[in-house]
Amino acid sequence: MQPADLLIRSASARRLVLWGGLGAGALALSSLAAFAQGHALMINVSPSLPYWAIWVTRGAPVHRGDIILFDPPTSPLLVKHFGAKPKPFGKRVSGVPGDIITEQNRIYFVDGEAVAKAKLESRLGEPLALGPTGRVPQGCYFVTSEHKDGFDSRYAAIGWICGPRILGVGRPIL
Repeated sequence: MQPADLLIRSASARRLVLWGGLGAGALALSSLAAFAQGHALMINVSPSLPYWAIWVTRGAPVHRGDIILFDPPTSPLLVKHFGAKPKPFGKRVSGVPGDIITEQNRIYFVDGEAVAKAKLESRLGEPLALGPTGRVPQGCYFVTSEHKDGFDSRYAAIGWICGPRILGVGRPIL
């Protein structure tokens, strides 16, 4: 008797094992594809966040303090600094719908608490117009960066980050 004969003796049993294995493989691939529809891994090369690997969940609810990934708006300033098709930005949510954003002497406040200071000009010397103030609209967020050169809601070229631009909520993993 051969070793293979000990494992599967009949042709029908071998077919059953083959079809069962193919079915399990197809199920695993479809599960992986469904999982990939809602998740992604982002590698961060920007100094505006202190993490280099971020796990992104699409469609997750956004809360204050979360990192969100979003498509930045198109503007001449962004094109000059990041190219015609910039990669998604990752920033921290400082203001949520209903919060009051104020600015005094280029310092931004969320409900009276200082969150970030806006620079006068970019690293390339262009003047930076101040971003929005007032009540954060429904479905929108005020995002900031820990980095002094971070390009975020402090500046008009970014402004509020609203639903259609949001790609997902990120969780740092490294």
